[in-house]
Amino acid sequence: MVEFGNLYLVGTPIGNLEDMTGRAIRILQTVDLIAAEDTRHTGRLLQHFQIQTPQISYHDHNRSSREQNLLAQLQTGKNIALVTDAGMPGICDPGYELVKVCGEKGIKVIPIPGVSAAITALAISGFRGDRFCFEGFLNQKAKERQGRLEELKSESRTLIFYEAPHHLLQTLTDLVNAFGPHRPLVMARELTKLYEEIWRGNLGDAQDFYTKNNPRGE
Repeated sequence: MVEFGNLYLVGTPIGNLEDMTGRAIRILQTVDLIAAEDTRHTGRLLQHFQIQTPQISYHDHNRSSREQNLLAQLQTGKNIALVTDAGMPGICDPGYELVKVCGEKGIKVIPIPGVSAAITALAISGFRGDRFCFEGFLNQKAKERQGRLEELKSESRTLIFYEAPHHLLQTLTDLVNAFGPHRPLVMARELTKLYEEIWRGNLGDAQDFYTKNNPRGE
């Protein structure tokens, strides 16, 4: 009887390559295959650490067709590492569906912890971190987005959102409308990178600032 292989969830740096752990490097060197969100992006990471393990793409657009292939290889004893462009797989990135089906099939899933942008931002925010609510990206459809913010009005925990630069001003406007201009806010961009910036103030000030200044970076 063939013993199943392992699926490794490998955290990768969100910007600074020095944040790559020794364990993550070893796992990527020794698995049979790396399933990557963007093989070109991950290829640069592998080249930097002189890792020659072959890659296969696994992202939102090919997840359904790729899943069976990866499961078949795991069931024949192959070890596979799943990585995303940055951070931990499954956190606003592809991964949770594959983890779920591996659990259902009895395939062992092993986490190789790494940096998370959400937790990194929370740690430097100065807001309470013992209880928080991670919302990720809000829905880009106005009605759904505003409906979700209405639901969050009574939420007392620290709220964490992700947003892309080209949607930031609209999101800030919706946050002001939902929570008022005086709600405290910390914005973190380009975390761990050369132009890392932490902005502290309130929602109204942020809306005013980014009305006059184009948002940049992640």
